[in-house]
Amino acid sequence: MTRAKDIMTTNVITIDPNATVVEALERLQRAGIRCLIVERQSADDCYGIVTQRDVAYRVIARGLDPAKVRVHEVMTKPLASVSEEMSVTDVARLMCNLGLSRFPVLSEGEMQGIISVSDIVAAA
Repeated sequence: MTRAKDIMTTNVITIDPNATVVEALERLQRAGIRCLIVERQSADDCYGIVTQRDVAYRVIARGLDPAKVRVHEVMTKPLASVSEEMSVTDVARLMCNLGLSRFPVLSEGEMQGIISVSDIVAAA
């Protein structure tokens, strides 16, 4: 059985919640990706996520200045996550049930990678 850890992307690009949206956009463009995991502020904090859609809907559509808006103001948090041992079938079902397209993959509360619909389709 294929597990999340077998197909996840391990080089997860993160950003500080106090970074500006401009910094987030630069990081997204440089990496050629659509989302960034927002770092935790402490070990008991949870991860967040900021996506291109968040920027389009919560910043640009509202006429806000991306240089003045902070990532923590537009991110989604807490972020649903999966265990690295979860089967890919169960991950796909959870994505379907929650209407999400990606999850961070955690082991003992620490980020190990990220799994997306694209990863699941490529592994099929």
